[in-house]
Amino acid sequence: MSGALAGLKIIELANYVSGPFASMMLADLGAEVIKIEVPGQGDPFRGWGHEGYSPTFRILNRNKRSLCLNLQSVEGKEIFLKLASDADVLIENMRPGALERLGLGYDTLAAANPRLVYCAISGYGSDGPYRDRPGYDTIGQAMGGLLSVLTDRSHPTGTGASLSDHLTGLYALYAIQGALLARVQTGRGQKVETSLLQATVAFCSENGVRYLESDIVADRNTRLHTAQVYAFAAGDRLPFVVHLSSPQKFWHSLVVAIERPELRDDPRFIDRSARVRNYDALEAILRDVFATAPRTTWLDRLEASDVPAAPILDMKEVFDDPQVKHLGMVVEMSHPTMGPVRQVGSGIRMSDTPPQLRTAPPTLGENTREILAGLGYGNDALLAMTASGVIQG
Repeated sequence: MSGALAGLKIIELANYVSGPFASMMLADLGAEVIKIEVPGQGDPFRGWGHEGYSPTFRILNRNKRSLCLNLQSVEGKEIFLKLASDADVLIENMRPGALERLGLGYDTLAAANPRLVYCAISGYGSDGPYRDRPGYDTIGQAMGGLLSVLTDRSHPTGTGASLSDHLTGLYALYAIQGALLARVQTGRGQKVETSLLQATVAFCSENGVRYLESDIVADRNTRLHTAQVYAFAAGDRLPFVVHLSSPQKFWHSLVVAIERPELRDDPRFIDRSARVRNYDALEAILRDVFATAPRTTWLDRLEASDVPAAPILDMKEVFDDPQVKHLGMVVEMSHPTMGPVRQVGSGIRMSDTPPQLRTAPPTLGENTREILAGLGYGNDALLAMTASGVIQG
């Protein structure tokens, strides 16, 4: 079955996470993605493991073809322009101005291909006082306010996931699909942009609007109190969470599950507002209760009472979980030279045009010759460009 985006051609000139994540999701939906990489180097994530095929690279680059192309060369620029003139989307996450200095910026590409959707991803945006600063995931988390609600600012630590990078990829995908739909109506492409900073601030709008409305500056405890989120270690020291949210029924069910019916009408906890005000007192009571029995005991009792609760799983436990297995979140692929490749499945389902994991991530320059042959370059030209360092593969 063809994917929802079958027939679309995507040029990816991006490294690390944000751009490759956006293009991978487009590829999962059936788009053709050509990943342009620097000869002899490739995406820096290739170097995070053996043979230029690290897990960090593989998780973001399935369903793509790799073209090693030196954009500093005249021939490399000509090839790039040929590719872009026939593409639907270009995704780049270079520093602002980098492609313009090569003579390959948006104005040049749009003149050659008015239907092109050009997606620029950066650290801070294409203009403004921070335009030229280097941007990485943790910088986006810190500057965008996200890290302030994930860590204790008096004893700060970073996070164990590239949240801003992935969020920026999602916002890029959102912009690209909107621009493609607009093109159906206008016949014209456009330039779309996002950045680590802009995407992260937008994602943090829950706390942002709270501040704009009331001058309340959220910290890592604010949402725990307002959303009634609790985390505990059970009697066997295994961790789990309870999320009461706002429906009163969950509070009533919780006191039944822990066999503390007298708490139901305690004035300190009588409704959500009271529980927010007395969060610490309730948390202390629950912590003592949950320390008296193993996690499985409490999760079984909470589930039986329909209280939203879950174990805090590590990645091994995640992939052993029966619901994760039911969702098919581990996909086995095979590369002709690198062998078996295990991937985490797509985060969406579609009834008619489901995302598909068709091909394993490419080795560096794996598809250079076939891509250029499709553009009309003969064997002699390919040999000459290989010898001069214009291409690799």
